[in-house]
Amino acid sequence: MKQCNIIYNPDSGRGTFKSEIHRVTNHLESLGYTWNIYPTKYPKHATKLMHDHNDADMILVSGGDGTMNEVLQAVPGMKTIPVIAYIPRGTANDFGKTLGLSKNIQSNLNLLNTPTIKKKDIVESSFGVFNYIAAIGNYVDISYKTTKKMKKIWGFLAYIFFGIKAFFTAPMIQATIETPEQSIQGRYSLILIVNSESVGGFTILKDAKLDDQLLELVVLPYVPLLNNVYFAFVFLFKSFNLPGIKRFKTSKVKVTTDHNRPWSLDGEVAQSGTFEASVYSTQVPFVIDPKKASLFNE
Repeated sequence: MKQCNIIYNPDSGRGTFKSEIHRVTNHLESLGYTWNIYPTKYPKHATKLMHDHNDADMILVSGGDGTMNEVLQAVPGMKTIPVIAYIPRGTANDFGKTLGLSKNIQSNLNLLNTPTIKKKDIVESSFGVFNYIAAIGNYVDISYKTTKKMKKIWGFLAYIFFGIKAFFTAPMIQATIETPEQSIQGRYSLILIVNSESVGGFTILKDAKLDDQLLELVVLPYVPLLNNVYFAFVFLFKSFNLPGIKRFKTSKVKVTTDHNRPWSLDGEVAQSGTFEASVYSTQVPFVIDPKKASLFNE
């Protein structure tokens, strides 16, 4: 018999996954799996659960992008990384969208019948592992300043509320960005280090590759009175043609800044200050929607 360990966040998705566990385990049983179920009980608990219970053929994770981030914190140092299946239950679900996964539990379970498994890059950084994005600047704090209570009541509209507030408060971040290929210095309103197609609920990198051992940097300049025009061009129109916007790929990066605004890793608040990141040497196997196979080279 194959073994599947289920790690789920009981607070994600308005707490509805618990009522669906019987359906999940029935489907796993039909595929020849036995299972154990591990709900998270406190912050970073998913990291411990992954560390203690990774001796399985598959880890099924249900929660938001932050829950997945916690699971992947346990990966460095693991000798063998099991296949990870993901049932996204958060509010924005950027990572789930990138893999072609919806909030529909049955649709995601059906992907396990004849699974398409692709190995994806993850990233080591000075503030911990991240899966798909590290960011500093305007709108970045929306994900962690929006309370769980507001997200349960209003869903994605809660993010819109804080987004309207951020519209008028773009920060100026003085920074030096260094990669093996180049170094730039200036004043920025947003710095993104991306390994994803979807960011903040928007698909901005249609040509993203998730297994090329490279990070995608998107940098928006600080332009008084026009910062939101730049945001609209990148996030709504997917255009990088305005003067000052930088987009390039690299295997590692160092961002030197003394700005007091915290970084965000996969939507979770981290520390402020200078930040370094590089692609982790070992990739993680994920079950994906086969329609998203084009995001992978192999």
